[in-house]
Amino acid sequence: MNQDEFDRISSGYVSDPLSSWSLDASCYSDAKFLDIERNQIFHRSWQFFCHAEKLKQPGSYITAQIQGQGIFAVRDHHGQLRAFYNVCKHRGHELLEGEGNRSLIVCPYHAWSYRLDGTLQAARRSEYISNFDREDVCLDAVQIEVFCDLVFVNLDPGAEPLSIQSGGLGAEIRSYAPDIADLKFAHRLTYNIQANWKTVIDNFLECYHCPVAHKDFCTLVDMNSYKVRTHDIYSSHMAKAGMSNNQAYDVANATVTDHAVWYLWPNTALLRYPGRGNFMVWKFIPAGPEQTYEEFDFFYETEQPIEAELEAIRFIDEVLQPEDIGLVESVQRGMRTPGFKQGRYLVDPEQSGMSEHAVHHFHGLVLDAYRKACSA
Repeated sequence: MNQDEFDRISSGYVSDPLSSWSLDASCYSDAKFLDIERNQIFHRSWQFFCHAEKLKQPGSYITAQIQGQGIFAVRDHHGQLRAFYNVCKHRGHELLEGEGNRSLIVCPYHAWSYRLDGTLQAARRSEYISNFDREDVCLDAVQIEVFCDLVFVNLDPGAEPLSIQSGGLGAEIRSYAPDIADLKFAHRLTYNIQANWKTVIDNFLECYHCPVAHKDFCTLVDMNSYKVRTHDIYSSHMAKAGMSNNQAYDVANATVTDHAVWYLWPNTALLRYPGRGNFMVWKFIPAGPEQTYEEFDFFYETEQPIEAELEAIRFIDEVLQPEDIGLVESVQRGMRTPGFKQGRYLVDPEQSGMSEHAVHHFHGLVLDAYRKACSA
C-alpha cells in the first residue's frame, strides 16, 4: 500500500467518532487489503488456540492454521508449553495433524524424529552425509502464552505479551468468570459466511441493530444497562441479564446473571452469557476477501451440556446467528455497489450498547495496521 492509497481509504476518518466517517467500502472486498491484513494484522497478533485444559498432560498437542501458517502447540515432558511451526526441517512435510498425545514427534514422510522441545532426536541414514550435526537442527518456535486459562499464539517473535498488550482485560475476565480454569470444552458451532471478516466484526461490536433485528435477544439482556467501553486492543460490552419472561432461553436457575462480552483485537470474541458457569470463545477467520469462517466454542462446568445449555446453544445457532448472518451478508452485497462508499457512526455520549463507538475504535486499529504497511 502506498500513501495515496492509504489517504483514499482513510479519508473522512477522524479520532472523534462523533465527527468521523467509516472505512472506505473497498477495504471490504478488494483482495489486496486481505493480503495486507494477513501480514500486518494476523501474523503479528495474538490468536486464540484452545483452552488450557486441552494441553494439560505431557505430550498433548493441538494443531491449527493461522492465515496459511501451520502451527502446533505441545506440552513437553517437563511441563512447559511450547509452540512451533508445523513443518519438518528436512523437506517441509507437516509433522502433526489434529490433536492428540505423543511422546515423540515423528515426521510421516521420512521419519525424522523430534523431542517435544523441538530438538532433533534422529534423522534416518544421516550418518552417511558430511557436515550434519543433529544438535544444530531444531523446529522454529512460535510465541505462546496462557492468558486467563486460554492458550494464545503469536507469529511475531517480537510481539509484546498479551497480558501486557491487553491491559486490564485479564482482571475483567477473571472478575466475571472466576471459574474459567475449571470449565470443560463442550460444543463447537461453525459457520461459513459470505462476508468480509471486518463486516462480521463491525456487526458484533454494536447493538444499535439489536432492537430491530434481535428482538428475542433484547428480552434476555437489559438493554438499559448495556454499556460499551473501549481500551487499547479490546472493548468490553456489559449488561445485566433479564431473568424471567425472556424469549431466548430458560435462565430460571441461572447462577450467572451478567451478559459479559469482550472483543479482543483482531478477530476474537470472549463471552459469558446468563446461565450456569460458562465461557465462550468466538473466532472470526478470514477465508477470502468476502468470506469468513467462524468457530464458536462453548465451555461449561461439564463436558455434556445440560438441557438449559443445549437450549442456549440452539438459540444462538438457530435464531441469533441466522439473524446476524443475514445482516452481514446483505451489508457485504451493499458494499460492492457504487451506491455506498462510507457511513457515519451513530454514537451517544452514554456509550450505551446501541452506540457505535466500538466500531470506530476497531476501524482505528485497522487503519493503524494499514498505515504501518505504507512504511514497511
